[in-house]
Amino acid sequence: MAVRPQRSDGLIAGRESLDLEKIELDCLLEAVYQRYGFDFREYAPASLRRRVNRRVKLEGLPSISALQDQLLRDPEVMQRLLLDLSINVTAMFRDPTFHLALREHVVPLLRTYPFTRIWVAGCSTGEEVYSLAILLEEEALYDRTRIYATDLNEDVLERARLGVFPLARMQDYTRNYIGAGGKRAFSDYYTSGYDGAAFDRSLMRNVVFAQHNLAMDRSFNEFHVILCRNVMIYFERSLQKRVFELFDGSLARLGILALGHKESLRTSAHADRYEELDAIERLYRKVR
Repeated sequence: MAVRPQRSDGLIAGRESLDLEKIELDCLLEAVYQRYGFDFREYAPASLRRRVNRRVKLEGLPSISALQDQLLRDPEVMQRLLLDLSINVTAMFRDPTFHLALREHVVPLLRTYPFTRIWVAGCSTGEEVYSLAILLEEEALYDRTRIYATDLNEDVLERARLGVFPLARMQDYTRNYIGAGGKRAFSDYYTSGYDGAAFDRSLMRNVVFAQHNLAMDRSFNEFHVILCRNVMIYFERSLQKRVFELFDGSLARLGILALGHKESLRTSAHADRYEELDAIERLYRKVR
């Protein structure tokens, strides 16, 4: 007669610890939503757990529950956690082949409009916004374009408005710019000083920065282009569905939706309303 192996006390304790941590994390996310109005409840759990535990350690606290108690009483703790939970991985002309595809597939379409509105959703600290402004300037389209750059985190928006980025990154950004089909010397667009590179303020003359929460807020305009790259990979499927509905309702007919390399419109209920402009670079055109 076969004997079923018994689970060790260590395995049981480990599972109970994970279960408790999940309960603590769920309670913390609910508390953040109820107290501050930021909804992270449908973000990918693994990424959330990693970021929250990092904040627990940095605050010198023993548990997620202790972090919850602190942030309910101290908005500054919440602000630090918000910076952790916001996805701020970005770079200028990130994925140069994507920006080449913009020049090849999207710019000719934008030339047919007298004026265009572009939404950069989840703009983080603004590198993608400045990249887009430079591209449109070089294609003689910027003066008839308005860019709406949004993020849920007001602190990163303020950094985006300043337009000062680490000088140490300019070498990498220059390579990206050249790979993206840049038409000038990249250094023409910024002034170096100390450890920072301050970008030309005229690049922001047609940009509106605003706080917007993709998980909760509604559409605020009709757009010809929506860029939301490498943001939804951190969302659960239910939240992805809601955001796709938001974008579909915000995009004009024949408008362009740009996603990240690891994101796809194919799983969306609205997929049949779009055609692929560039399957590799995740550029879609709304045709219905």
